[in-house]
Amino acid sequence: MTRISGRIVTPGAVVPGHLDLDGGRIAAIVPDDTVGDDVIVPGFVDLHCHGGGGHTFTTGSVAAAHGAAAFHLGHGTTTMLASLVSSPFELMRSATASFRPLVDEGVLAGVHFEGPYLSAVRCGAQNPAYLRDPVPAEIVELIKIGEGAVRMMTVAPELPGALEAIALLRDHGVLAAIGHTDATYDQTHAGVAAGATVATHLFNGMRPPHHREPGPVVGLLSSSVACELIADGIHLHPGMLAFAAGSVGPDRAVLITDAMDATGMPDGRYELGGQEVVVADRVARLAEGGSIAGSTLTMDVAVRNAVAAGVSLTDAARMASTTPARLLGLADRGALAPGLRADLVVLDDGLRLKHVMRAGERI
Repeated sequence: MTRISGRIVTPGAVVPGHLDLDGGRIAAIVPDDTVGDDVIVPGFVDLHCHGGGGHTFTTGSVAAAHGAAAFHLGHGTTTMLASLVSSPFELMRSATASFRPLVDEGVLAGVHFEGPYLSAVRCGAQNPAYLRDPVPAEIVELIKIGEGAVRMMTVAPELPGALEAIALLRDHGVLAAIGHTDATYDQTHAGVAAGATVATHLFNGMRPPHHREPGPVVGLLSSSVACELIADGIHLHPGMLAFAAGSVGPDRAVLITDAMDATGMPDGRYELGGQEVVVADRVARLAEGGSIAGSTLTMDVAVRNAVAAGVSLTDAARMASTTPARLLGLADRGALAPGLRADLVVLDDGLRLKHVMRAGERI
């Protein structure tokens, strides 16, 4: 039996006490007012990450995927999807086949395709050379190759064939996300009606709201979908982060990193989806055009930034762990409660990372 002490952040409260761990599971939460100032939160679940620590998921390299997953595990992400960017179909196929064993091993929770079925008008740092309208045969083949590894795909709902693609993803148990879109309010709601359940990095890569045409941002906020939020202080102003999180609540708001391989690395020149990226003072931008190109964020910093923006600690933990775990159907993790897997992150009283445990093993 292992005992971890501190202020335990459960889905509904912060409980001073001890977590008793047994065999990789949480055995009990024992209240005790005499514990110190450490904060214990559930292991983070990142739905949207392209890499980190100098390693990328976007090329389909198994070695690089191991490196990126290990880097983010060291920052508290105990469950993650490997996000690719818009690519030729051959790369999408090979990456799916390469990452499937990593999903079987538990290194990854699955694959997220951010593209290529995205709007050229709102492509951001997605490579326009690879954008195209949805192809149902491609989607079916990827799902077949993945054998459960393909967990999410981002689609712009206004494209020809997009609603059918969203319904196809839904019918195969894959999360359909709306993002990189120039859709109208009505087109956005049509995507949700077709089966979309996630908004890819809300606000970013989307037509801005207007009082006469609310567009995708208001369409998504006013729907039932889960909304990804990049809490790096760059993609979203802290006030906008707090507004969005408060609007949809912690059961729909999801903290993500959208991190690229430059995360945790020095400033300099990097590559994303065949395009050069320049990183300076934490900000990643395309060398040509200047669009923000992913982030250099880790989930521990995202939680700290969310709390600094005014999100409660319990809500931030739900946004970083509980809600994304539920979206992935992972009922064995995402919260601190007896019987669940002992994935946890210990933070100091300033919410800075001290150590990580995954399935009861200290990282």
